[in-house]
Amino acid sequence: MPQTISPSDIGRFLPDGALCWISACSAESQIFREGLAGLSRPDLTFTSIFVAGLNRPSYLLDTGARVTTFFMLPEFADSDRVDFLPLSYRDIRAWLSANPPQAALVMCTPPDGDGRCNFGPVTDFIADLWERIPVLVGHLNPDMPATSGTPGIPFERFTAVIEAPQALPESDPGNDEVSMRLAAHVASIVPDGATIQAGLGRAPEAALRGLTGKRDLAVHSGLIGDSTLHLLRAGALRKTNPITAGVAIGTRALYDAVTEPEFSFQSPSFTHDIATLAGIERLVTINSAIEVDLAGQAHSEATPAGYISGPGGASDFAAGARGVGGLRIVVLPSTAAKGSVSRIVSTRNATGPVSLGRFDIDVVVTEHGVADLRGLSHDARRTALIGIADPSHRAALERLP
Repeated sequence: MPQTISPSDIGRFLPDGALCWISACSAESQIFREGLAGLSRPDLTFTSIFVAGLNRPSYLLDTGARVTTFFMLPEFADSDRVDFLPLSYRDIRAWLSANPPQAALVMCTPPDGDGRCNFGPVTDFIADLWERIPVLVGHLNPDMPATSGTPGIPFERFTAVIEAPQALPESDPGNDEVSMRLAAHVASIVPDGATIQAGLGRAPEAALRGLTGKRDLAVHSGLIGDSTLHLLRAGALRKTNPITAGVAIGTRALYDAVTEPEFSFQSPSFTHDIATLAGIERLVTINSAIEVDLAGQAHSEATPAGYISGPGGASDFAAGARGVGGLRIVVLPSTAAKGSVSRIVSTRNATGPVSLGRFDIDVVVTEHGVADLRGLSHDARRTALIGIADPSHRAALERLP
């Protein structure tokens, strides 16, 4: 049986030189932060799925450890002890399989009647990894909602545990007039009966929320926010298996709802599996971009100041939705910097790497309309994209080579 410990004991359970998984997303643990504070462990490397604006993982660097991250965060940008691996989810899974952690710090629920500690609303890579990890330290959080879909970790499998309540971190991307106009355009092209995947951020959340008038939808997504709850409460989702997700990040209302039977939480080996996705009829993917170039390529990982994210799962879902009946949508406001900067750009002026290529995108949507790129020539794609740019920038885009 696991030892019951205090936060200050955590360090002695972490093997020398270990790669350590640590819970993040909406399961970021204040207990782990407290336990690692003041620790000097330059021999360790921590890894996880860190979410910008929600997670504050700089405390890991304060221990002297290295961090391997798949998403760049502002807290990591200036550190020479951060290894940024810009990988898709299928490649993250392969990397973790080839480099299994030797220890994991995991937030779970206390054991249920079957003696299992549930992953709650963060059924991420740890759900695929834990059986291969020798040392498991659990933060058993009675405030974490238990979810259905994936068996948790048997209590006796933990090496050590700390039980302490903690509210889950909340996030709400908000809404604005631009997002609502964009969402109306998305609603015009999403059919009843579709299965929807949506990415992180204000534009995808608004697009999903704009589908409340649809019927018989389903959600199959690596990540869900409060917009999924809006669809459920509006009666837009089908009765059977309406919601499959890996992670929920949202407000308390969403965390209270994920215990309901309509929600099924699965690991990335299912949510992002291309064969699984390819078998879903009418799969519609809705992902955001920082810029879209005039070739119809999405750039989602960097600004002129540097990297701010990573590839994530968008390319996995785009690959799965490539078949007949699939629809790959990229959404973005047409401008940035209060309208002074166009987010529809020339190919040569785009910032950062291509996140979704021209064969991964069917439709681009801004608040100014829909550019359906399917079956178009290079010149026709360019014309369609300029047509959804902000009117004040269209003439300049026309003049670009």
